[in-house]
Amino acid sequence: MLSGSGPQGVPLSPESSASRVQKTSPTSAFAMAARTIIIDHGSGFLKAGLSGWNEPQMVFPSIVNYVPCRENPGPSYAQRRVSLGIDICHPDTFSYPIQRGRILNWEGVEHIWSFVLERHRREHEDFPVMVTESPLKEPADRRKTLEIMFELQDVPSILLADQLEMSLYASGLLTGVVVDSGYGLTRVQPFHLGRPLRPSGKTLEFAGQDLTAYLFRSLFKEDCNRHNLFQLETVATTQMSKCYVPQNLAEALDFRQSLPSGSDENNTYQLPDGTPVELTPMQRLAPEMFFSPQVFDLQGPSISQAVVDAILACEAAMHPLLTSHVMACGGNTLYPGFTKRLYKELIADHFSSTKATMWVGSNRNFSVWLGASVVAHLSSYKSEWMTKEEYEESQRL
Repeated sequence: MLSGSGPQGVPLSPESSASRVQKTSPTSAFAMAARTIIIDHGSGFLKAGLSGWNEPQMVFPSIVNYVPCRENPGPSYAQRRVSLGIDICHPDTFSYPIQRGRILNWEGVEHIWSFVLERHRREHEDFPVMVTESPLKEPADRRKTLEIMFELQDVPSILLADQLEMSLYASGLLTGVVVDSGYGLTRVQPFHLGRPLRPSGKTLEFAGQDLTAYLFRSLFKEDCNRHNLFQLETVATTQMSKCYVPQNLAEALDFRQSLPSGSDENNTYQLPDGTPVELTPMQRLAPEMFFSPQVFDLQGPSISQAVVDAILACEAAMHPLLTSHVMACGGNTLYPGFTKRLYKELIADHFSSTKATMWVGSNRNFSVWLGASVVAHLSSYKSEWMTKEEYEESQRL
């Protein structure tokens, strides 16, 4: 049975509940002597916590909002107050500082990181920090990350870790294909002995936010307003509790269209005045977007075709091994039917003669963070850490 915190829906959280501190227990009977603060900052959500635990202790939306100061309500940064999450008094002021895996608002990112580090420093000593990063990150972004962490946050040491590589380690594998679908990006990357086979990787710029956008347009049409709190909550609830991936779109549409009106209580949502509204079949089947993007007017191959293309781009001798180790992770893979459909399409026409195997974990929406928790204590990564002294020396050169 699949479990987890849900697909990559609409993050909705005021600052008062911006962090969800989870009551989890260490993975061993005793805490490790050396702990690391791990920050996995995605386009939709940030996951953070101390290494050695079985899931992140903080999970909250990657959202900041800017509220004009009462004394000087102008548009400039100096005249605005930044805070986390969605301010219910000013719901039209929030934004995502990271979009499609790229950092567009460094001030917002710095504010979020500062919040995370302050929460940990209240109760713990000054631990080293591990920040996961998108493979799309530019060298200038890496330099900015180091600048913020060493000069503004005064961390003792840092390791910048590839998100897809961390997902691989979470599975316990060294060779296989990581299929990660989150809020901003869907990425496919084959690995061999822990190293990415770079030319074969695929990045699809459609993911959870595109499914969200479709539901907004479909549910509210000309009245669509992504800063309307009722609409935000309706879309989030629809994504997380009513949507699923069909195994065959045509058959699923025929079945849902044949149902008498009102026969399925999961087909309805309520307007603020209590009026029930029935969902259409395509609204329930919206995650089909990942397997038939053209149906939703999206460019690019389906996620299953991207996996096939990535495997075929590798040496032929590698194909059986890669096909037998396909690892699904990211919030979108939690939609009911997602991994079953992906497996079905992989073996249908392309790898029927090969033993295809899907590796799925119950906490696969936290795979990047979990893999980083493992890597934080691997001696083989010791040389990749940078200390504050090394950073300062590099700045003098």
